[in-house]
Amino acid sequence: MKRFLFSSTIILFSLTAFADVRLPKIFGDNMVLQRDHPIVIWGWSNPKEKITVLLNKQSKTVTAGKDGKWKLSLNPESAGGPYVFVVKGKNTVTLNNVLIGEVWVCSGQSNMEWTVRNSQGAEAEIPKGNFPTIRHIKIPNSMSAEPLTDIKESGWKTCDPQTVGDFTAVGYYFARELAQETNVPVGLINTSWGGTHIETWTSRDAFENSEEFRSMIASMPRLNLDSIAKKKTESTVKRIEALQGPLSKSKAIASEWKSAEFNDSSWPEMNVPGLWENQALGDFDGTVWLRKTFSVSEKNAGKEAVIHLAMIDDADETFLNGVLIGSGKNYNEKRIYTIPSGTLRSGKNVIAVMVNDTGGGGGIHGESADMKVSIANEAQSLAGVWVYQVESLVQNTSGVGPNSYPTLLYNAMINPLLPYTIRGALWYQGESNAGRAFEYRKAFPLMISDWRKKWGQGDFPFYFVQLATFNASGGNSKKGSTWAELREAQAMTLALPNTGMAVTTDIGNPLDIHPRNKRDVGKRLAALALSDIYGKDTISRGPTFQSLEKEGNKIILTFKNIGTGLSARDKYGYLKGFEIAGDDRQFYYARAHIEGDKIVVNHDSVNEPVAVRFGWSDDASDNNLFNEEGFPAPPFRTDEWEGITENSKFHIGQ
Repeated sequence: MKRFLFSSTIILFSLTAFADVRLPKIFGDNMVLQRDHPIVIWGWSNPKEKITVLLNKQSKTVTAGKDGKWKLSLNPESAGGPYVFVVKGKNTVTLNNVLIGEVWVCSGQSNMEWTVRNSQGAEAEIPKGNFPTIRHIKIPNSMSAEPLTDIKESGWKTCDPQTVGDFTAVGYYFARELAQETNVPVGLINTSWGGTHIETWTSRDAFENSEEFRSMIASMPRLNLDSIAKKKTESTVKRIEALQGPLSKSKAIASEWKSAEFNDSSWPEMNVPGLWENQALGDFDGTVWLRKTFSVSEKNAGKEAVIHLAMIDDADETFLNGVLIGSGKNYNEKRIYTIPSGTLRSGKNVIAVMVNDTGGGGGIHGESADMKVSIANEAQSLAGVWVYQVESLVQNTSGVGPNSYPTLLYNAMINPLLPYTIRGALWYQGESNAGRAFEYRKAFPLMISDWRKKWGQGDFPFYFVQLATFNASGGNSKKGSTWAELREAQAMTLALPNTGMAVTTDIGNPLDIHPRNKRDVGKRLAALALSDIYGKDTISRGPTFQSLEKEGNKIILTFKNIGTGLSARDKYGYLKGFEIAGDDRQFYYARAHIEGDKIVVNHDSVNEPVAVRFGWSDDASDNNLFNEEGFPAPPFRTDEWEGITENSKFHIGQ
């Protein structure tokens, strides 16, 4: 009987699902619609229902199809607003405070997802972030095995000091430049997810029509993510229980784990800082308790102290001897908590951290130097071995992430946006593909072309950020560099029309894959748009290698985009980052100097030079070649010698 009632409910729902006129959730109060283009509007209603859309002085009508779907295009509008946007059928949908302006999609992984709140200068920026014509919508992180037609509940936010902290930082600084230079509203559609591969952002159709990836996608079955998640959860539980014993613990038992008196001698160990995905615990999402015992001298007992726990992914509650001393919710935020007077004991003290990981990496991560307890003028390191116990797993999703299979984020976070009218896209991604950099030469252009085809707006502007400086694994010309090869693949993608690349080797951080300076990244992307699209007569790119000629033991390099001249950012005028090699392929750090609009490179040990490289390393922070306008030169090489990623390919389930 229950099964019959459930089936009846499904049938009833299917008959009434489109009883009211409904818009996709990308439409909403405070949204920005694209100016100077036909504005595509679509939605659902009863079959054959007459739908009227009103905006400004326009009124257009369409009749829904037999499936209840409808779509129309409003005539192009000039920038302006705010307007009331109305859709009428048997019911009326009214959206308020709608602007007409410039709409940009912001996508990629964590460096695009990174918020203003966690960026350099946030304390000064947020109180000043009152720009009512800048609007932002964050597409909820979600996955799907098949293309979806709508996103989960979200909403457009107007930029003010209460909201701007949660905007994509790169997108915000881009939008701020555009709004100030053009006096036109800017809408940001933030569809980004940290740690993701490019393959998850690309459609199945694109892979099936690609010679490079056709066999890969053919091996991918039609997926039931719930079923896969269930199987992976079962496997994860077995793995965890092999490490620590039974997983099913009550909340009452887990609550004892914060106590200094609790005996944790049987708990397994992990190294901290370090994400647990990279250790024996492996890949899963859920709640884990981490404990560390340390000693305090009698003279310091009872004193107020400060504890540093690097960063914690995602949320935590931290206890010292059973006393809650702090909590946090941002995976990229350093945890610094005060230990109140009277909490520290002479001798044994116990830190207990309850970590709640909702997706992606999990655990305490960052630099060992940021793991310490400071008492008076003394600091004691907390880095090293901790013990842990898993309390619970996130049910139904454990083990299935956005990188588990290709297309998952395209299906859930791009397809539902189509065909919302946009000006262009901003992209910051590649860190997760560095190990397959050579293949990225095909994967990145494929994704761009795929989006352009699916949006149906031609070759819309697509601007991206080249990977910043980061010492991923000490890569260089001698041992090879995955990051240098990924930067090269990004630069090669500029062969596609209407693309631009912001170079950031000078504003990265060799010790942090998430450099905090997002302001200059956004400004450099904005410079591309202002120059290419909005008619600003200015240089927007740095010196780019064009050609070479040999002269004895020297190689002379010619560049384009030199602006008013080449410049070495060094008080002595020395150029750094250049290497030179002969036929033996042994590179030497070279002398390089500017002669007019050319650069001369040589080394005493290379009498017959054949190749030059610039910035060919993971950490390219030595690079100091700019044009006078302040834009850095992208890394490059003049040779085509085999790299270390040429045989690395994407495979289902890797």
